[in-house]
Amino acid sequence: MRDMMNNMHVAPAFRPKAAVTDGTAQVSVTCDTKGFGSCMLALVVGTLTDADAVWSVLIEDSDDDSTYAAVADEYLNGTEVLAGFAFGDDGECRKIGYTGIKRYVRATIDDTTANTGDLYVAGVWVLGEPSRVPTANPPT
Repeated sequence: MRDMMNNMHVAPAFRPKAAVTDGTAQVSVTCDTKGFGSCMLALVVGTLTDADAVWSVLIEDSDDDSTYAAVADEYLNGTEVLAGFAFGDDGECRKIGYTGIKRYVRATIDDTTANTGDLYVAGVWVLGEPSRVPTANPPT
């Protein structure tokens, strides 16, 4: 079947915004996985202007959308290391999947090197295996 659009949902994770220039950790919008059997974070990195900066990605989950804990590696497709990026990764994409059983998921992008340049990043949650199809368009 060639119909991906009606069998997946996208939701904001990191909304496009002005550059982050002070190394502040960026926490995503929470992803609610209710009604879906799979979840993935997809990131796109803009132009990174700090010549030695490195950013890590942390995936956390929660049963109640208030108390979050780091996800064990066994519940990730890919690794948080591979989802991270550095100053030379301008214009690249990253992805990491969540296979755990908790309802809520969030991500944190953290500067591990005291960034003083510009960080541009945007991302979406991609939810698959919906319990009802077709999924809403435009996504809500």
